[in-house]
Amino acid sequence: MTDAPRTGPLAGVRIIDMSTVVLGPFATMILADLGAEVIKIEPPGKGDTMRYAGASPTGDLGPIYMALNRNKRSMTLDAKTPEGKAALTELLKTADVFFHNVRLAGMERLGFGYDEVKALRPGIVYVHCAGFGQGGPYEFRQAYDDLIQGASGFADLNAVRSGGRPEYAPSLVADKTAGLFATYATLAALFHKAKTGEGQFVQVPMLECFTFFNMVENLYGETFVPAKGKLAYTRSVNPNRRPYPTLDGFIGLVPYSDEQWERFFEIGGLPDVFKDPRFNTYQARTENTGALYALIEDVTATRTTDEWLVVLDKANIPAMRYNTLPDVLTDAHLVATDFFEQVTAPDIGRYRSMRHPVVFSETPADSQRLPPPRLGADTETILESLGLGV
Repeated sequence: MTDAPRTGPLAGVRIIDMSTVVLGPFATMILADLGAEVIKIEPPGKGDTMRYAGASPTGDLGPIYMALNRNKRSMTLDAKTPEGKAALTELLKTADVFFHNVRLAGMERLGFGYDEVKALRPGIVYVHCAGFGQGGPYEFRQAYDDLIQGASGFADLNAVRSGGRPEYAPSLVADKTAGLFATYATLAALFHKAKTGEGQFVQVPMLECFTFFNMVENLYGETFVPAKGKLAYTRSVNPNRRPYPTLDGFIGLVPYSDEQWERFFEIGGLPDVFKDPRFNTYQARTENTGALYALIEDVTATRTTDEWLVVLDKANIPAMRYNTLPDVLTDAHLVATDFFEQVTAPDIGRYRSMRHPVVFSETPADSQRLPPPRLGADTETILESLGLGV
């Protein structure tokens, strides 16, 4: 693959990206898919540590790095040296966005705080991904996905649900969620710049972003003052909220309207259940979720998954096949929409990538413009374009 013309809505936007690991690279990968030119700045030597998470054909293109860094160019640069500082200075003079997750005090010591960068490039959108917001006692602490899951109350949801110990979700959910906050924040700042010509400093604090994400539904009874109930949405933390067993596997099932619930129990041979005052209104079902889910399990266990999907689809009751992780790769819908793409690239050979999921009718995103770059693969080209040579 070569750096083909960009078709996405961000074509013409240049982003200098000094983020590493997951949160920042996830955000800038999305921006790159949308057409932005993303120049990934990595330290000489090893580069982004995520390059080495998992086995790879090259040793420095690990599977998670591959997923997070397509459509970018890689440049190695040490901003602590005079040469590195000069190169970064010239790059920033050409940039629309400076995006990083370096501690702000450290970046200021290097001479690349917001005020210094703004002086180089008036109108710059300066996006700083921080662990914690300014002014609080955690401001200077390090942040990682596990720490944020714990501090935000997210890890406590398992204890609320099961009565057992708290657990981290088996996903880098805090990193990726905060990355989405960083994505929309960058887009909003670029929109403001497009209207006014004015750049700005944007900070994306991980704890605050993920707590916001977590507590939308889980403030619940504590939304009101005084409280009208407990924290945590009763439906989502119920221990029986899980795929339901069928004769040959599991199924996802969500009757939602009163009509759908009534129809489901009629199909399941329990037509009188919906007359029970515990279940015949939305509010009542919310308050008696555990008993309701237990009844669903009794019903779903009477047929195979395929039999249920046919009957529920006919009755317009929302349901989906339960997929194991390997099943996802061959899911009929994802296969039909070419969601997983097999691509060939130098040094890597064939690899599997995911198509950008959002559809733009006029400015389509491009998931495969550039393969994930080897460390420093574009350093010489970029330096030459700046007139600095190598």
